[in-house]
Amino acid sequence: MTLRFILLAGAAGVVLVPVALVSLAQSSQALATQAPAAAANTAAPGVGETPTPPGAVYRAPAPAAQRRAFFGELHLHTTLSFDAWTFGTKITPDQAYKFGRGETVMVPATQVGLQQKIKGDQDVPARRAWPLDFMAVTDHSEAMGAFNAVDDPNSELAKSPIGQKLKADPHSAFFAVANVRAGGALPPGLNIAAAARGAWEVEVKAANANYQPGRFTTFIAYEWSSLPQGKYNMHRNVFFNADHAPPPFTSQQSQKPEDLWSYLEKTRASGIDAIAIPHNGNVSGGLMYDWNDSEGRPIDEAYAQRRMLNEPLTEIAQNKGTSDTTPQLSPSDEFANFEIFDHLITWPNIKGKQDGSYIRQAFGRGLVIQAKAGANPYKFGVVGASDIHNGLSTSKEDGFAGGPFGIDPKTMLPKGREARVQTGMIKVPALLDMDNINNHAPPSNEDTLMFSSGALTGVWAEENTRNSIFAALKRKETFATSGSRIRVRMFAGWDYDPAMIRTADWVGRAYAGGVPMGGDLPARPAHAGAPTFLLQAMKDPDGANLDRIQIIKIWLDGGAYKEKLFDVALSGGRRADARGRVPLVGDTVDLKTGAVRNTIGAAAFTTAWTDPEFDPARPAVYYARVLEIPTARWSTLLAIKNHLPLPKGAPAVIQERAWTSPVWFTPG
Repeated sequence: MTLRFILLAGAAGVVLVPVALVSLAQSSQALATQAPAAAANTAAPGVGETPTPPGAVYRAPAPAAQRRAFFGELHLHTTLSFDAWTFGTKITPDQAYKFGRGETVMVPATQVGLQQKIKGDQDVPARRAWPLDFMAVTDHSEAMGAFNAVDDPNSELAKSPIGQKLKADPHSAFFAVANVRAGGALPPGLNIAAAARGAWEVEVKAANANYQPGRFTTFIAYEWSSLPQGKYNMHRNVFFNADHAPPPFTSQQSQKPEDLWSYLEKTRASGIDAIAIPHNGNVSGGLMYDWNDSEGRPIDEAYAQRRMLNEPLTEIAQNKGTSDTTPQLSPSDEFANFEIFDHLITWPNIKGKQDGSYIRQAFGRGLVIQAKAGANPYKFGVVGASDIHNGLSTSKEDGFAGGPFGIDPKTMLPKGREARVQTGMIKVPALLDMDNINNHAPPSNEDTLMFSSGALTGVWAEENTRNSIFAALKRKETFATSGSRIRVRMFAGWDYDPAMIRTADWVGRAYAGGVPMGGDLPARPAHAGAPTFLLQAMKDPDGANLDRIQIIKIWLDGGAYKEKLFDVALSGGRRADARGRVPLVGDTVDLKTGAVRNTIGAAAFTTAWTDPEFDPARPAVYYARVLEIPTARWSTLLAIKNHLPLPKGAPAVIQERAWTSPVWFTPG
């Protein structure tokens, strides 16, 4: 099934008329039936842990040198998200957490029947390839739980004619909304306030019931889904460091991020720490990292400081592509063309505007704005996530087979016609094309091959607890991967001895003498030359070897900015030629089986690099990118397993990668 995302709620004045849609709500009693395991557990290990107060510094139980890499999921949808429900998702928040921590869950037969076209009467077992360390379910705050009453045969909605239609064809919900917009009647007897309270109660209980300090950390969270003009993605995921949280702020209340920040500031004033993380700048129509605020005014110092207080991170990779850069924005970057999702979420006929939509450009714009306004609104770290919409958070290439769905490849792999659909051999109607729905015309076709497998967030933290991981997120000691468990860290300092990386205690000395990724270089000492960067990257324990480490540098140049890539570690003894070009690492993928041979590349890198072009008068930002050797893409694996030709609309192999949060240098 070829799917297009829609985040209906929050698009005030948009064709979807989310207020009417939210009227299709359920009672809190019916909501509770969606997640009986979560509702039954009112207490759990770790609930009652004293959270770090807003504004306070987390007091770690161990020195920074003992921080470890933890991997997690910070963007996932379950049956309580309106759009996920219309896709046939029945997995609850409680089940999603259990799947994330490595348990087997039973996926309802109706869900796999709709999403993978696997017909049968028996529920299907599914298990993640390896357990996550931390996780947050981020169901949309808008219309949360709106249609779940259809699944309760005793609810008024389920008994109504429209309820019967929705049960038979969940996708018809989109057209029901169009009917309401055209003046049709609302379904009777539904209470949105009760539905919202019930859904949020289920979310909070599920997060607390599955929190296992030291083993598996959960965060109470949701997604705020602003969609200006019904086209441009300005969504944020909101996270709380507590075992309770206020009701969600929705984009029906306001579509402006500044108003969401006011909600976060009020939440912190009440004693609960909270942050927001934007995602999918790549489909924001240039709004996510604009020169202006929501009112069209040039960004000033107050806006910049507020944004960084409330949004210290941004999402660089997920199911709907990467938001790092593009070949057009970074023409000298030979690896820029990676998992590009090039159109707006619900408008396949509109290409996404690149200016203002990508993170590398935002790093440069931030330097320009700081020079003018006195503060940098884009001084954020990076995270990765899946944005999977069926409750099954997966990140391996074989754990994905098209659409916004995670799968267990042993039990949920699409076959037959559905495999041909997902590999692009058969074109089918898109689930949602807003242009056509507005005109009541048949949906257009879309190519599912542009979707990506899930990505991951990595953090360096002292322990696997809410306090420790939340502190790592706030200080931006984070990295993102495209799905592989690459571990990477970066430090920067003025007085590092490059030889220290050969000592056993180099990490402790790096913390003591400089800053980790996510930080600011301290004032440059009078005796210092250029900054030195210490980097370490290690391969996925079960994955491919590493090709290289690169540092991307962006610096202020007059009233603009420039960028340059430096290869700082290369496998196989390769060296750059006189023009700075490095031979490709090679390719060991067997396109008949999908297997890769680790006969090239390196298992790990530890290196020191000093900026050879450093100018102490120019502000700069540096971040690292780690590339694996080539491996088979999900679309290739799906074709091979179904004995189909390799898809022509997607690369057969990709180079999985990781990105660090940056380090910033400011003169004076």
